[in-house]
Amino acid sequence: MTMLENIRGPQDLKALSYPELDELSGEIRQFLVQAVARTGGHLGPNLGVVELSVALHRVFDSPVDRILWDTGHQSYVHKILTGRQDFSKLRGKGGLSGYPSREESEHDVIENSHASTVLGWADGLAKANEVLGREDHVVAVIGDGALTGGMAWEALNNIAAAKDRPLIIVVNDNERSYGPTIGGLANHLATLRTTDGYERFLAWGKTVLQQTPVIGQPLYESLHGAKKGFKDAFAPQGMFEDLGLKYLGPIDGHDIAAVESALVRARRFHGPVLVHCLTQKGRGYPAAEQDEADRFHTVGAMDPLTCEPLTPSGGPSWTSVFGEEIVRIGEERPDVVAVTAAMLHPVGLGPFAARFPDRVWDVGIAEQHAAVSAAGLATGGLHPVVAVYATFLNRAFDQLLMDVALHRCGVTFVLDRAGVTGPDGPSHNGMWDLSVLQVVPGLRIAAPRDADELRAQLREAVAVDDAPTLVRFPKESVGEPLPALGRIGGLDVLHRDEEPEVLLVAVGVMAPVCLQAAELLAGRGVRCTVVDPRWVKPVDEALAPLAEAHRLVAVVEDNSRTGGVGWAVGQALRDAGVDVRLRTFGIPEQFLAHAKRAEVLADIGLTPVEIAGRISAALAHEENDR
Repeated sequence: MTMLENIRGPQDLKALSYPELDELSGEIRQFLVQAVARTGGHLGPNLGVVELSVALHRVFDSPVDRILWDTGHQSYVHKILTGRQDFSKLRGKGGLSGYPSREESEHDVIENSHASTVLGWADGLAKANEVLGREDHVVAVIGDGALTGGMAWEALNNIAAAKDRPLIIVVNDNERSYGPTIGGLANHLATLRTTDGYERFLAWGKTVLQQTPVIGQPLYESLHGAKKGFKDAFAPQGMFEDLGLKYLGPIDGHDIAAVESALVRARRFHGPVLVHCLTQKGRGYPAAEQDEADRFHTVGAMDPLTCEPLTPSGGPSWTSVFGEEIVRIGEERPDVVAVTAAMLHPVGLGPFAARFPDRVWDVGIAEQHAAVSAAGLATGGLHPVVAVYATFLNRAFDQLLMDVALHRCGVTFVLDRAGVTGPDGPSHNGMWDLSVLQVVPGLRIAAPRDADELRAQLREAVAVDDAPTLVRFPKESVGEPLPALGRIGGLDVLHRDEEPEVLLVAVGVMAPVCLQAAELLAGRGVRCTVVDPRWVKPVDEALAPLAEAHRLVAVVEDNSRTGGVGWAVGQALRDAGVDVRLRTFGIPEQFLAHAKRAEVLADIGLTPVEIAGRISAALAHEENDR
């Protein structure tokens, strides 16, 4: 029986010796490589926090003590140590979530997998402990990448205001989020990493100077009195201590004994403490250690020996199509620049950065700043393209509304991972943008159905310089081209029967689903028109007269039904005085469990069979009412 098989909960760690803990850490890494290679998931971040996770669970008593993980993509080891070692369906339907999950375990406190939020949670929990007289500990684990987010610093400002409220912040400093951490904070942490340390210098001074006759003691007292200046000179942790945080570190995050010692000291301190741990993303797996792009931040199912994917890619991804086209646009237009928020490569801007290194900015995990900075770039005469995941643009809504749209800035937002993303779970589905952004005056939103349309609509978007534009696409391979039969106004007609009864409005990648639904309906004697609106905001004026020529209109979108494109189409039809029956198909107003994209779409009824069936039922009901 292996050491790992004997671990059923955090208490099983307490009696192990340090050599045994080292053996256990090696077994955990082997387990992670084998398990994540089968299913895909966040490998590099978890390989880097093995010893740190072990030390946390030895020093603190979870779940009484609350251990909070920022972002949560480094929580696999935490899952293993808290009794969850069945990774056979990791991120799959019915299996473990790729992030902390309250449904899985009492050891998981928060499951929001958006970065930079953990310190706000910790501040609130520590305040609750103070009010209710509880003595349990609150421990927040945050990466150096997540510390680039403004919310983290808002929380630090509040945490430091209470000098005697216990709270432990563990900075997992691996110099990376997806890629290398950038900005002033990164430079500061780099200085701390490469400094021998003030405490060692002060200990040397005490020993040497106190042994010096006559002048030694006065010199030592002067040195000690000038402690702050020397600390800033020899180990510049003053930034944290100026805020009012006790600073411990930097500490080798792969030395369990050293991490435990620092955590024990932090636990005894009656106030906010920051424990700075240095870790290596991808540690123990040479392929990850040598990957300069992202240290295997996320991997698909692969052979753990060769790292070759186990399943074919299925063709080019939407991300790669965007990445290629934005480079072509950049060649033609020197005013086009790019901005992203700590995900240069995941959103496809790597080629643009390689070709135009002076025209791209990674602002860190700071979507709000990305939007406002883009407004400034546009006002300064450039056309910025801000590329982020759809779910992360939620954070910058106010800035898009008040800084970009109100000022009529020509900024193009490109949303990767729009719609149902699947395995990454509820927080990563890009299912809100078409609803939230409907209220932004002047904003135009494109939802391309295939690669050719993505290229064309991206160019149309960057051609607009007096208002914001947005282009969205999903996380999957691009399907076959779907050429239009013709165009009515701005609507592409993809299919049209003689004397059609049903108008299917296909939003973006739901076009193939609608075409298959139309085929099924034809088999039931129902004639259809299928159109792709291309630009879903504002609703094209040609839609109302076209809808009037049909008995029923059905809008199909991979966005929330609440306030989405279907809602906007209904409003446009009412405004035009068109009284036609309307059915909307989209994502219900709920958080979706993790599973494959196709499985999620089937569960919520976004399949050709379900859509055709419900349309047939609606027509039959209408016949019965006559």
